[in-house]
Amino acid sequence: MTELVLPNDTNTLNNLMGGRMMHLMDIAAAIAAQKHSNRIVVTASVDNVSFRDPIRLGNVVTLQAQVTRSFSSSMEVHIDVWAEDIPSGTKVKTNEAFFTFVAVDQSGRPIDVPEAVPETADEIALYDGALRRRQLRLVLAGRMKPIDATELRALFEIA
Repeated sequence: MTELVLPNDTNTLNNLMGGRMMHLMDIAAAIAAQKHSNRIVVTASVDNVSFRDPIRLGNVVTLQAQVTRSFSSSMEVHIDVWAEDIPSGTKVKTNEAFFTFVAVDQSGRPIDVPEAVPETADEIALYDGALRRRQLRLVLAGRMKPIDATELRALFEIA
């Protein structure tokens, strides 16, 4: 997804507002989840969104979203954001985040989604880390006991 940063999108420093960036990220991630599942999707969670560099008025913003792993009815989506200053020829990665979406039927009830199959080395790395990230989300939300987060616990076990 590509957007041009216009005056209405910026704060008093002529930088893209953070809320507007999160709005764009949510749309791009939802499209990726909907394409993967061919279902209606709703946002379930957003992991840490880091703002590395400001995105300035007139920059072209490119968002790339991909489903990294699917579970029963949920999908983790990774989003990278770049800002490009076309006149200067510079492009910088400014944001990155993980969103979780749930596929739902017409009544709003969760529905199964197809498996995500990683192909490249980067996709495999994101896929492999997705279960740990999911367990961390569930523990932080109080929906899983830390003792049951086996993938997270394995990170800290000392032989």
